[in-house]
Amino acid sequence: MRFRLPARLRRRAGRPAGGARPHVEPSRFAPRDVFGESLAGVLQRPARSALTALGTVLGVGTFVTVLGLTVTTSSQIDGRFNLLTATEVSVEDIASSQNEFAGPGFPTDADARIGRLGGVRHAGVYFTVQLDGSAGVRAAPVGGSGGSERIDVVAASPGALLAAGPRMSAGRLYDEYHSGTRQRVALLGASTAARLGITTLDTQPAVFIGDEPFTVIGIIEDVERKADLLLSVVVPRTTAEEVWGTPKGTGTTMLISTAPGAAQQVARLAPTALRPDHPEYLRAVPPPDPKTLRSGVTSDLEQLFLVLAGICLVIGAVGIANTTLVAVLERTGEIGLRRALGARGRHITVQFLVESGALGSLGGLVGTSLGTATVVAVALVRDWTPVIHPATVAAAPLLGLVTGVLAGLYPAWRASRIEPAEALRR
Repeated sequence: MRFRLPARLRRRAGRPAGGARPHVEPSRFAPRDVFGESLAGVLQRPARSALTALGTVLGVGTFVTVLGLTVTTSSQIDGRFNLLTATEVSVEDIASSQNEFAGPGFPTDADARIGRLGGVRHAGVYFTVQLDGSAGVRAAPVGGSGGSERIDVVAASPGALLAAGPRMSAGRLYDEYHSGTRQRVALLGASTAARLGITTLDTQPAVFIGDEPFTVIGIIEDVERKADLLLSVVVPRTTAEEVWGTPKGTGTTMLISTAPGAAQQVARLAPTALRPDHPEYLRAVPPPDPKTLRSGVTSDLEQLFLVLAGICLVIGAVGIANTTLVAVLERTGEIGLRRALGARGRHITVQFLVESGALGSLGGLVGTSLGTATVVAVALVRDWTPVIHPATVAAAPLLGLVTGVLAGLYPAWRASRIEPAEALRR
């Protein structure tokens, strides 16, 4: 490493006897010397260097983890969305809001009408029965251990039950025969059965809704849609209309399960198929567009987590800047000696920038590895498929390098401003 002598030293050396100006070779700081000196500066205090790079490790690791988990989660959301939500359409009765003199929006043969549309698998009408204030659901004719439970009673056609995708723990669903003959049968959700103390159907249990007895023919363990059925007593729609009358106002809804890809078309045709005379009495609610939903969720997650990653990177950059500035103060004597030997300010600047850049790059590489390992570990635990974009892995170490260089700008500038005489007096 060769430095150019300071001007005052050159003046003291004087001119040669022949009168010619002495040739002083300008100082140079070759790239090889820069990296050698910077590496020596980093390795001189390995513990401090490791702690300095820790901030970048956390920032870059968070950056890779955030982007990887966001892409992985979006992939899972897209997969689950296609399974259920994309095959569900609901149609609401809004006849009373369109015409106060209009009757029920759904015709009595609504299930059969909607079933003629292509792509419809199951469909049926349901509504919550409005009981009198004193009426309730009991497991005994009067009194009983369970008392009068405030449990919702849902009237549903057989098609609505099939569209909900129930899984039975005991008994069976009621069918068109039960509905057509208006039989007093009921289904209980698992939670409702437990509240009423009904655990088996071998004793042919019954429940009393107000003063009306209903034979329990099945207990629903779980459903794919309409989870509130698990907390209700479900009776045939025709039976409910015979006992309590047709529902007043809004609240009646049709649940439709479709084949994948047919939901949007079914939603467009359903009001006209059900009420060709007044399609405005019904409002179909199609599933949201999968691409829009996924893009929205991905955008929200990326914005949230990128803010957290940015905060971590700023904290890491502040840590590098602070530690590098302390190193400049500790190495003032070394810097002064280098300046006295001919090193220029830019040589000192480059050396400290390379040191901080090396720490940032090291932190970026370690952070990228830890972030990738975290994404894979989370995906394995959740039984997901890990997805990490190659551009993320490639850009993360560069992000650490840029962070380190930016953090070292001010300390390097301070080091280049140190005067040799002042440094050597300390």
